[in-house]
Amino acid sequence: MAHFDTEYQRLEASYSDSPPGEENLLVHVPEGSKSPWHHIENLDLFFQRISFKNGFTCMLLGEIFELVQLVFVVAFTVFLANCVDYDILFANKFVNHTDSSKVTLPDAFLPVDVCSARIRDNVFVIFILIISGVFWLHRLVKFIYNICCYWEIRSFYINALKMSMTDLPYFTWQEVQARIIEIQKEHQICIHKKELTELDIYHRILRFKNYMVAMVNKSLLPVRFHLPLLGDTVFYTRGLKYNFELIFFWGPGSLFENEWSLKPEYKRGGNRLELADRLSSRILWIGIANLLLCPVILIWQILYAFFSYTEVIKREPGSLGARCWSLYGRFYLRHFNELDHELMSRLSKGYKASSKYMNCFMSPLLTVVAKNVAFFAGSILAVLIALTIYDEDVLAVEHVLSSITLLGICITVCRSFIPDKHMVFCPEQLLKVILAHIHYMPDHWQGNAHRYETRDEFAQLFQYKAVFILEELLSPVITPFILIFCLRRKSLEIIDFFRNFTVDVVGVGDTCSFAQMDVRQHGHPAWMSAGKTEASIYQQAEDGKTELSLMHFAITNPHWQPPRESTHFISLLKEKVHREAAAGQQGIIAENPAFTSTHSLQSDSEPRSLIANLLMGPPSLASLHLGREGSINPVSIGVSEGASALRSLSPVSTSQHLRGTMTGSGTDARTISSGSSAWEGQLSSMVLSEYASTEMSIHALYMHESAPEYYDESSESVNEDMEAARTFPRSSTFPTTSHQAGAAQQSGSQRHYGRTSDPVSGSFRAQRTPRMPMGGWSEENQMSRHHDPVPEEGSEDELPPHIHKV
Repeated sequence: MAHFDTEYQRLEASYSDSPPGEENLLVHVPEGSKSPWHHIENLDLFFQRISFKNGFTCMLLGEIFELVQLVFVVAFTVFLANCVDYDILFANKFVNHTDSSKVTLPDAFLPVDVCSARIRDNVFVIFILIISGVFWLHRLVKFIYNICCYWEIRSFYINALKMSMTDLPYFTWQEVQARIIEIQKEHQICIHKKELTELDIYHRILRFKNYMVAMVNKSLLPVRFHLPLLGDTVFYTRGLKYNFELIFFWGPGSLFENEWSLKPEYKRGGNRLELADRLSSRILWIGIANLLLCPVILIWQILYAFFSYTEVIKREPGSLGARCWSLYGRFYLRHFNELDHELMSRLSKGYKASSKYMNCFMSPLLTVVAKNVAFFAGSILAVLIALTIYDEDVLAVEHVLSSITLLGICITVCRSFIPDKHMVFCPEQLLKVILAHIHYMPDHWQGNAHRYETRDEFAQLFQYKAVFILEELLSPVITPFILIFCLRRKSLEIIDFFRNFTVDVVGVGDTCSFAQMDVRQHGHPAWMSAGKTEASIYQQAEDGKTELSLMHFAITNPHWQPPRESTHFISLLKEKVHREAAAGQQGIIAENPAFTSTHSLQSDSEPRSLIANLLMGPPSLASLHLGREGSINPVSIGVSEGASALRSLSPVSTSQHLRGTMTGSGTDARTISSGSSAWEGQLSSMVLSEYASTEMSIHALYMHESAPEYYDESSESVNEDMEAARTFPRSSTFPTTSHQAGAAQQSGSQRHYGRTSDPVSGSFRAQRTPRMPMGGWSEENQMSRHHDPVPEEGSEDELPPHIHKV
């Protein structure tokens, strides 16, 4: 099995269409034995389309309806603006009828010649039609190309992976991935390696997304702002994300020369200032282009939002009061090497608990106002409904129907501000349940879940649907100014980021070094990596992103063989959790973070997985009963089996246990062979997925609540790391406020990272390590920031890139 090279290195230029450094690894295949999928040129795009796993028909219909939808929106809008006589529609003009006195809808339509003349005379409409036509032709060409690619993917599923389109929705991604790894030996879809690994596939699918996750984690992207009246806000929309990707990855003049290779000039540091100026100029021109296209994009955003959400608002007015995970929250909470469906599955499990937590902060004043407004509106609505029932001619009175509709919407909106009278205020427990699924949370939230400051910070990750729509509507106006005035100032830091955090992976190409999940290179001492990490503050991933991502990927892909250092970290962490579980059998459960975390979940209905009772014993297949909602209800077996509970989480052993239980029970063998194998596979996949999610939740809770672990306490260097870990901030995304730091001292077992003691008052105060800019220099030394330039390419090219140590 090929191993990854996770060392920082200066990458050599590659002038072929193969990933750099792999020219000597070509696998020779006889000409007559080549398959149609031998040496796929663009494996990144190929694996991305395979990961969709929706079937050829679904992808084809999706592409067709996108084209039809664009034509419909443009044509329907032009028709409404130029071909309708609204005076007749609003009964301001009378129509002479010879056969009937009733006005029909076609009477409000203008004749064809009049409509076409009005369109020709309107220059703005002609401009909109031209822009829309060019964009539609571009989408049509892309549609034809995508259909050819989708047909190739369909053939690959059927002929190579031996999966029919009808059975495809019932296969998990791990099963598809296992077959891809297996057919690599036969078809050699990648000629640069004899064998593929799970991490190879994830790197190709998520190459650019891993860079984006890392830049959000290192606070490199300008998405957080402090506004005079609104305070700390986050603005990160799909339009802004599209421009970031256009500038960095695939647009004209971007930093990458193809899907898998960074341009050679960006791999050397000698001309970093020139490259920063070039990138700044490019960002300026793209910002100006966004400013010029702002009217067209803004009109499209308004029309699309109107056609998309009007019916939903009319049917469910309270839907705007519902919440959704913000785009910034999805990147902040995303692990390195986590696919889209894995992320959405994890966030969906935490949605109910998150909604309950946000609903705990109902304002009493707003509740009183909402109750009274709902009473007055309901009284008027009841009278109108009663009159309508008595005589339907009441609806013919002007504005009666409109009043009934508006009053109904008002009542629905008011009810969304009235809390459930049976709701219990338990924010700390809800926040622990949320943490079990989202896996990331600043330390100063613990013990402060009841504060509005914590709620406001969490609202940046979990925002109102109405706020999401409003931000998307304002995005065409705000995005150009963010690009021109905010992103340009970070050009040099961006250049340094891509040079310092890009590594060459054999068989994959240039990837983000954070995606290697190497604890030694990017670990954080405050996240159980003390004594194992060699990373400076500049190299450390924030919020435990490296450690949590490593655990998540190892649990999700149990057959993956991590590097030696990562294997050691995973083994020690699992051993520590198992030891805590075993110690819980001896009556010290309350002192163990793992048991404390999971015990707090038992009083709430979320999550409906195995977390609440898992540590009490491993449930067998006989004790797992599928409820009506498809959830798995565990049956507690006994404290005596607590030590083996976590060991039973291994997907491999669980799969064997499930298969042995089903075949060894009283089930008739003929029943199994005559059609229950599909049911067995679905049940096994569901249980394995639940077990993997539960195991990751337990480890995330443990890592957040346990004290830092140091692996060699007798070593003097480790003792120094212990002291350093106490001063390192575990989270730099959400700044710690003074009252939050003080409230965190109420718990005796609470960790105090990044805090110092006041010798006078004896209290603790928050002390955050100064953030270093991405270039690696201190803000206080701006005058000498270029005193030590990186040498040009020469005899020192074999050395690691120049990284300033802090």
